[in-house]
Amino acid sequence: MEGYSFELITGPMSCGKTEELLRRIRRCIIAKKKVKVISPDVDTRAKGDYIESRNGLWLDAIKVKHSMQILSAVKDAEVVAIDELQFFDSNIVKVITQLMNEGKKIIGTGLELDFKAEPFGSMPELMCIATKVDKLHAVCMKCGCEHATRTQRLIDGKPADKSSPLIMIGGDETYEARCIKCYELPDIQGKKKSLGLKLLNFSKD
Repeated sequence: MEGYSFELITGPMSCGKTEELLRRIRRCIIAKKKVKVISPDVDTRAKGDYIESRNGLWLDAIKVKHSMQILSAVKDAEVVAIDELQFFDSNIVKVITQLMNEGKKIIGTGLELDFKAEPFGSMPELMCIATKVDKLHAVCMKCGCEHATRTQRLIDGKPADKSSPLIMIGGDETYEARCIKCYELPDIQGKKKSLGLKLLNFSKD
């Protein structure tokens, strides 16, 4: 049976997650399935109620603020597509589990790692409950290798400091894919604090 499943598409920025999601949705539409597309309202890159891939493909979407709102929005759907899962609150795990138990097919995308290369939001749990996980790679924007798995945040063209806010919505000017070798995470603020403590202790002595 096609329902009772959760397909999760993950990987760094610019690896084609949304493009792959749209491809699978269009196949479901061709198969005459009732499809509902969900997107978190915190993702403001699209200027309207739709999701859009980097190559220009797009599809209408329902914007929601809290994950529990998804349940009422997709009652009559057979297939539920959810973009940018990492931005939802922790209830997203319960929501997807309930949708699976109702016999729906769920297809979702999400960044598995944040810009600090740490597990992003509820993605670790979602990867555990998924019935299928596809981990995509991108092209490293620094060395050109085809195995980029990290999301490099840039501020004024330079790697963002470790102390930067966790969520910062942006496009190619703010984020780029990097391989592990080329990925950078400076800790300037941490070094300043450490230096400040050393100077404080020195002055006490």
